[in-house]
Amino acid sequence: MGMDHTTKLHHPEREEIELPGVLHALSDPQRLEIVRRLAGSSEPCSCGSIQLGVAKSTMTHHFRVLRESGVIRQQREGTSKLTELRREDLDSRFPGLLDAVLSSDSVAVG
Repeated sequence: MGMDHTTKLHHPEREEIELPGVLHALSDPQRLEIVRRLAGSSEPCSCGSIQLGVAKSTMTHHFRVLRESGVIRQQREGTSKLTELRREDLDSRFPGLLDAVLSSDSVAVG
């Protein structure tokens, strides 16, 4: 790990991904939309390519929640961040969860 820790984004290891955190991350309609878009893309997306019509600070918050819960992985590429869904990790930890979430039209938020 030769990267400077100030530029390294924290990601939980696969075995550290916890279901409550994942469910919380997926409970927000905007975060769910981000996950849907990432799931529909075959390669990592730059953050700027996902537009939800909300403030940049809101998007930054959503991406952070998704990243820290282990739902997405982000890496800095020059001035932008590339984001991808951690589908393998999630499918390994919680088989079927992502598919169930992505196939539901709307998620009831309690």
